[in-house]
Amino acid sequence: MKTGAIGVPASEAATGGWRRLQAVLADTPAILIARKVVFLAVLLLSWISLKPFQDLSNPDVLELATGREGLTYAGFGLFALLCLALTLPAHAKALRGFASPWFLALGAWLAVNVVLSQDPVTSAKRLTLAGSVMLAAACLPLLARSRTDLRNLLAIASLLLLGACYLGMLLVPDLAIHQAKDVGEPMLAGNWRGVFGHKNSAAAVMAMLVFIGIAVARSGLATVGLVIVALSVLFLLGSEGKSATALLVAVLAITGLFGVIRSFAGRILLTLVPLFTINLFSVGTVVSEPLAAVVRALPVDSTFTGRTDVWQFAIAALTARPLTGYGFSAFWNNVTVRAASDDGSSWAGYASHSHNSYLDTAVTLGLPGLVLVLAIFVAAPLRDVMRIEANGRADPLVTMFVQVWLFGLLLSCMESFFFDGGDPVWVTFLISVFGLRYLARFRSA
Repeated sequence: MKTGAIGVPASEAATGGWRRLQAVLADTPAILIARKVVFLAVLLLSWISLKPFQDLSNPDVLELATGREGLTYAGFGLFALLCLALTLPAHAKALRGFASPWFLALGAWLAVNVVLSQDPVTSAKRLTLAGSVMLAAACLPLLARSRTDLRNLLAIASLLLLGACYLGMLLVPDLAIHQAKDVGEPMLAGNWRGVFGHKNSAAAVMAMLVFIGIAVARSGLATVGLVIVALSVLFLLGSEGKSATALLVAVLAITGLFGVIRSFAGRILLTLVPLFTINLFSVGTVVSEPLAAVVRALPVDSTFTGRTDVWQFAIAALTARPLTGYGFSAFWNNVTVRAASDDGSSWAGYASHSHNSYLDTAVTLGLPGLVLVLAIFVAAPLRDVMRIEANGRADPLVTMFVQVWLFGLLLSCMESFFFDGGDPVWVTFLISVFGLRYLARFRSA
C-alpha cells in the first residue's frame, strides 16, 4: 500500500488532510464572514433581482423571457459555486443526502425531458439556471452556523428588502407603485409593488416575510420581528394582493391546527385537503360544468381574473403530450409551440404561464414529472415535519419553514413559480423545503 510523506497510508493521509481542511474552512473568521455575505447576497439577488424598479410603461416589458439573461445566469452560477465551496467541507454529509431515489429520479427525468423537448436549446438553458438556483438554495441554510445565526441573517435580509421597497416608493414612486400608464395592466394603478415587477410577486413575498418576522419575534428578537411583521403587513395591504392575504390567514390557521392535530394522517388531511380543494374549484371548473356552476353561484370572479381561459388552453395542450410534456420551460417561453396550439380565439395562447404551478409542471415535464414534484415538494416535507417533532426539535424556525412551505403549496394553485429560475417566491420556498430536510436529519444548535 502506498504511504503518505509521514509514513501514514495514503488513504488515511488523504482523509486526515480533508478533515483538517474542513476544520480550517469551518472556523476561519474570514470564511465565517464570507458565508454570511454570500447568504445575504444570494437571498437579496433573488428577492430584489438585478432589475428592481422596472419601468412598466416601457413596451419592452411585455416581451417573453427567453433565457438570454446573461447577468442573472452568471450571478446565480457564480453564487452556486461559492455556496458549494463554503458548505461542502463542513456539510458534505447533508448535501450527499440529495442523492436519494426521488431526487435522482427527478434529475434523470429532467435530463430526458430536455432531450425530448420541443425546444431543447431553451430547455437546456433554463435548466442550467434552475439547477444553479436550486443548488444555491440547498446550501443557504447550511451557510448559517446555527439556528440563531440563520434567524439573524433572515432578519437582516428582510429588513434590507423592506427598506428598499419603502425607499423606492418615497424616491421613485412611479417605479415602485403601479401606474395608469403601465403597458400591461393599467387597471392595477395605485397598487404597491416596490422592487418587484408585479404586485402579485410583492404580495407573495410580503406574506412570507410575515412568517419570518413572527419567527424572529418568537425566537428572541421581539422588536425586530414585530417591525418586520408590521412593515410586511402594511405593504401587503398596499399591494392589494387578495390571494396572498387570504392564504396568509389560511396558513396561520392550518399551522395553528398543527399544534392540535399531531397524527400523520391528520396532518396529511390538513395539508392536502386545502390543496385539493383550491385546485378542484379553480382548474377543475374548466373540465367540469357542475363545479363551474358552483363557483358561478359564489360571490367571486368565476373566471379568476381570466385564468380559466389559460387553464383550458393548458389542459388542451397537455392532453396532446401527457407523458413527456413540451419540455422544461419550452411551452410558455416558445411562441411557435404555443401559437400552434392556439386557435386565435383568446389571449390564452400568449400568456406567460398557466397561473398554476402544478398544471405548468404537467405541461412542461409531463405527468411523470408532476408525480416526482409532488413527492419531493409535498410529501417529503410533511414527513420531515413529523420526524422533527418526533425528535423534539420543533421551534419557531421550524414553524416558519412549515408556514412558508404551506403558503408556497397553496399559492401554486393560482401562480406559477416552480423551477422559475431565481423567482423570489420559488427561492424562499426552496429554502424552507431544504431547511426542513436538514432539521429532520441533523441536529443543529
